[in-house]
Amino acid sequence: MTSSVSLVAVAAVLLALAVAANACPPADREALLSFKAAVDEPYLGIFKSWSGNDCCTNWYGVSCDPESKRVADIVLRGESEDPIFEKAGRSGYMSGSISPALCNLDRLTTLILADWKDISGPIPPCITSLPSLRILDLIGNKISGQIPNDIGKLRRLTVLNVADNQISGPLPSSVVDLNSLMHLDLSNNRLSGDIPSDIGKLSMMSRALLSRNHLTGSIPASLAGIYRLADLDLAMNQISGSIPAQLGSMPVLSTLNLDGNLLTGPIPADLLSNSGLNIVNLSRNGLEGNLPDVFGPKTYFTAIDLSYNNLRGSIPKSLSTAKYIGHLDLSHNHLCGPIPNGSPFDHLEASSFANNDCLCGMPLRTC
Repeated sequence: MTSSVSLVAVAAVLLALAVAANACPPADREALLSFKAAVDEPYLGIFKSWSGNDCCTNWYGVSCDPESKRVADIVLRGESEDPIFEKAGRSGYMSGSISPALCNLDRLTTLILADWKDISGPIPPCITSLPSLRILDLIGNKISGQIPNDIGKLRRLTVLNVADNQISGPLPSSVVDLNSLMHLDLSNNRLSGDIPSDIGKLSMMSRALLSRNHLTGSIPASLAGIYRLADLDLAMNQISGSIPAQLGSMPVLSTLNLDGNLLTGPIPADLLSNSGLNIVNLSRNGLEGNLPDVFGPKTYFTAIDLSYNNLRGSIPKSLSTAKYIGHLDLSHNHLCGPIPNGSPFDHLEASSFANNDCLCGMPLRTC
C-alpha cells in the first residue's frame, strides 16, 4: 500500500515537472500580465483566458516557440472574424497604454495590437531592443509621441505599421537602416519634417504609405532606386518641389498617389509612359506645363487624376490610342482646344473636363 502511494506521488511529481518544462518561463508570463494590467478591454473578455502558469497554451492571441517555449507572437486585432467577435456582435475596444514590460519578451517576433481604437501613450522606446521583431503593427489606435529614434536597430523588421494614430515628430533618420523592411505604413498621423533623402536604402520595400501627415521638403529621388516598390503614397502632406523624373523608370511601381501637396514643375513624360503604372493621382498641386503626349497602345490606367493643377495646352490626341483608361480627370486646369474623339473620352462625363480655359467638344460644348 505504501509503495503504491509512493508511486502515485512520484508520478504526480514527474507530471508536474513535465508540465512545468512545457510551460512558458515565469518571466514571459509576468511580462504578459504586466501588459494586461496596463490596458482595459471591457466587452469581449479576451483576457479571461490569460490565467494559469502556462502562457503558451490557450492564452488568447499568444503563441510560443515550440522548442524554447518562449513567447514569440502576440496577435490581438480589434477587427477580426474570430468567433469571439461574432458572438459579441461588435468590434473590439481597448484603452490604456502599451506596457514597457513587453520589452522583456526578448524572443518576440510579432507584435500586433491593431484597431483597438483607444490604446494611447507612446511606443515604448525599449521596443527597439527586441532583436527578433519582424512585425510591428499598431494601426488604428490613439498612440502618440514619436517613433523611437533608434528604430533602425530592428534589422529583422519586415512590417512597420503605425497608421491611423496620433504620432508626431520627424521620421527618424535611422529608419533607413531597416534593411529587411517590406511594408511601411505611417499614414494618417502627425509626422512632420522631411522624408530622409537616403530612404532608397530600403531596397526590400514594396509599399511606402505616408499620406495624411505634415511632411515637408521634396520627394527623395532615391525612392526610384527601390526596385520592388509597387505602391507609393505621399498624398495630403506639404511636400514641395518637382516630381523626380526617375520615378517614371521604376519597373514595379503600379500605384502613385501624390495628390494634395505643394508640388510644382512639369509632369515627367516617363511617368505617364511607364507601362507598369496603373493608378496615378497628382491632383491638387501646382503642376505646370503641357500634358505629355506619350500615350499609346500599351497605355493601361485604371485611373489618372490630374485635376486642380496649372496644366496648359491641349489634350494629347495620343490618349485616344490608349488600350484602356478607366477614369480620367483633367478638370480645374488651364487646358484649351478640342477634346479628342473615341475612347476613353466617349465614356467620360463633362465633370472630367470642367473648369478649364477653353476646352470644347463632347461632352462639353461644341467647338
